[in-house]
Amino acid sequence: MKQTNMVKDALQKKHPHLKFEIVTMKTKGDKILDVALSKIGSKSLFTKELEVALEDNLVDIVVHSLKDLPTTLPEGMVIGAVTEREDPRDAVIMHPKYSECKLATLPKGSVIGTSSLRRGAQLKRKFPDLTFQSVRGNLNTRLRKLDEADDYAALVLAVAGVVRMGWKERISEYLEDDVCMYAVGQGALAVECREGDAATVELLSPLCHLDTTLRTIAERAFMRTLEGGCSAPVAVHSKITEDGELHLKGGVWSLDGKEELVDTKSTSTTADDDEQDSTEPRVKRPKTPPENFCGLVPLRACEYSMSQAYSLGLTLAENLLEKGARKILSDAKAGNAAVS
Repeated sequence: MKQTNMVKDALQKKHPHLKFEIVTMKTKGDKILDVALSKIGSKSLFTKELEVALEDNLVDIVVHSLKDLPTTLPEGMVIGAVTEREDPRDAVIMHPKYSECKLATLPKGSVIGTSSLRRGAQLKRKFPDLTFQSVRGNLNTRLRKLDEADDYAALVLAVAGVVRMGWKERISEYLEDDVCMYAVGQGALAVECREGDAATVELLSPLCHLDTTLRTIAERAFMRTLEGGCSAPVAVHSKITEDGELHLKGGVWSLDGKEELVDTKSTSTTADDDEQDSTEPRVKRPKTPPENFCGLVPLRACEYSMSQAYSLGLTLAENLLEKGARKILSDAKAGNAAVS
């Protein structure tokens, strides 16, 4: 609801003459709170019910955390805007009795709560003396479980959610990419609409943030090519430099964190002078031209940059697959299914 109101307020500011109404609903992921996300067995845990409402014309716009949105959308759906990204990193929130600690200084055997295989795999590798267990529920529920019992020494959560809830002061430690890379799309909001609804696509266009859009296209292309998801540990780190260079770091892990494959690639998102002056089409299409960019509507005058970002994610994923990522991911998915 916080995120939905943020998008509503942004739309209202851009279109003060229009009235926007919020319709609330719960998804499968909201309702099943006693099972780890990776074991529920659905790729659309937080999106399907919302997209059905969109398809049935009950709503015109749906707000998602981009990391919850599959890299291939249902037919007829598009992402009309990706808003400016909040800090995409993960953060550690300590139990009050460990408020002065970091993960590295917690007592041996301390239990860390996280609902993410991605976090668990990376952190097991870095902190083998800690124990990682699933914790579900919304942020309010998870913080209450942390503070009111001794089950967990700490939680690992997305910085973006904690900040949006106004609890930034509870963060004990920010996890950098050499410790724990983040989820594809983490920290960004996706605003979904019907593909043929040109008026709504146009309405949403002022909310698009170009740097966030390019970074998340690269990340989603990486994920789509790997065929990863919440059932296997896949993570990324991306940035765009002042001169338009897009850097993408991506990795895959075994469930226990003992196997790791990480690689980095970069590309320019700015066409050079020859390309700008050429009468030939400016857009360099990736090897497999996407119908759209993992669901994102092409931005006017930005298709070259978006195509470069898509190609970067695809190429990085292919590099990891050549190095053995497919087996690591396959084993991780099989191992996750075996204990579910």
